[in-house]
Amino acid sequence: MSRTRTPGRLGIAIVVGVLAVGALLAAVRARTDGTAARLLDVLQREHAETTTDDTENGETLDEADLSGLPAPVRRYLERVLPGEPRRVQSVRLRQTGAFRLGDADSPWKPMTATQHYTVDPPGFVWDARIDLAPFLPIRVVDAFVGGAGSLEAKLLSVVTVADAPPSPELDEGELARYLAEMVWFPTAFLPGHGVRWEPRDDRSARATLEYRGSTATVVFHFDENDEVVRVTADRWRDTGDGEYERCPWTGYFSDYREVDGMRVPTAAEVAWNLPPGDLPYWRATIDDAEYGPLPTATRRSNTSLSPNPE
Repeated sequence: MSRTRTPGRLGIAIVVGVLAVGALLAAVRARTDGTAARLLDVLQREHAETTTDDTENGETLDEADLSGLPAPVRRYLERVLPGEPRRVQSVRLRQTGAFRLGDADSPWKPMTATQHYTVDPPGFVWDARIDLAPFLPIRVVDAFVGGAGSLEAKLLSVVTVADAPPSPELDEGELARYLAEMVWFPTAFLPGHGVRWEPRDDRSARATLEYRGSTATVVFHFDENDEVVRVTADRWRDTGDGEYERCPWTGYFSDYREVDGMRVPTAAEVAWNLPPGDLPYWRATIDDAEYGPLPTATRRSNTSLSPNPE
């Protein structure tokens, strides 16, 4: 006669333990998700407070918008803003690429990210997943909201591996990132959004943006097609012991395509320029872009930016 086995105490304890751990992980992941959601909510509220219906719908450009700008900047804007594009007020990008954690010998790890930007006020929230190994992701939330920079990284959305304390260096560094990435919404370079341009030569110009006590300066370099292909800056870099040092930094942009009446790069890479040699640490392609109200756009510019040569 067969006997029905009932779970012993050990088996019950294991099941209860697994359920408890699962519940704990779910709760912690919810808190990590909440970090990005909270920052995005603040960004959205500040944007709503400073944006009228007219500016959200976007004002068209005219020749006066380009007068007084350095020659390479004017040619760039004429190139990437053909016709009568509207002034962008908010953006959402989806990125696929790779991230390097560590030195130049460290391997690249797969990465996906969603990034939200606002123009008035300047701000962004970058919410990324980096796969260190199969089933071993790290969640990174990098942001500039309300004039303050922030950076949080959690392994499995549970174990904190980075949580940058507030500092003027962090604020300035995140503002510099924002300024460099404005190539994805180039109408923000126009007068009226706080960017101050200074001429350097026929193929480069210096841009400065100030906001709530932080000042960022980035040099934009233009190619023979009058497109931004490189940006350079002296940015604050975390040395790993809670201190910061200024280091040369370079961003590269390529594969320009037309999106919602603008030409924007759909591939990019950034690197620290260290004495031993360059240290590239982020590279990605833009898979999707939306321009409109946060957090989800009502005006969808392009559902996919996968390779499709013109």
